[in-house]
Amino acid sequence: MNSIIEYFTDIYKGVRSLWAGMRVTGKYFVSPGEIVTEQYPENRATLKMEERFKGEVIMPHDENNQHRCTGCGICEVNCPNGSIEIITKRTPNEEGKMVRVIDKHIYHLAMCTFCELCIKTCPSNALAWGQDFEHAVFDRSKLNKVLNKPGSSLKKKEVKS
Repeated sequence: MNSIIEYFTDIYKGVRSLWAGMRVTGKYFVSPGEIVTEQYPENRATLKMEERFKGEVIMPHDENNQHRCTGCGICEVNCPNGSIEIITKRTPNEEGKMVRVIDKHIYHLAMCTFCELCIKTCPSNALAWGQDFEHAVFDRSKLNKVLNKPGSSLKKKEVKS
C-alpha cells in the first residue's frame, strides 16, 4: 500500500514540476519582454558582444604598437593547462644592461579553458579578453596565435610627478 502512495506522489511531484517549467516558458512565449536571442549570422555587421564575454585572450597594443608585457612568465606559470607560452630573449637596453624582452607570446586557443587566471595574475595588466568568437577552423594549428604584434615593443613606464 505504501509503494502505491509513493508511486502516485512521485507522479504528482513530476507533473507539478513540469507545470512550473511550462508556466515560465508560456510567460515568455506570450509576452517576450527583452529578447536576448541574436539573429546570427544575419546581424554579423551590427553584433555587439557583452563586455563580460570571454572570446579569446588578447594583448592590447596602443597606437605606437607598444604593449605592457614584460615577459615575466607569471601568466604562463599560472595557466593550468599550458595554453600560454612565452619565448624571451635578452638584449641590452640604453644603459647597456641586459634585459628580458619577449620574442613571442604564444596563445594556444584550442587548449584554453577560459579560466582567466592568466589575466588576473598578470602584474602589468598586459592581457585582456577579446570579443572575437568565430574560431571554427579545419586546421587546429590556426588556433595558435602570437599575441605580440610584429615590431611591437614594451611601453615605457610613465613617471608620475
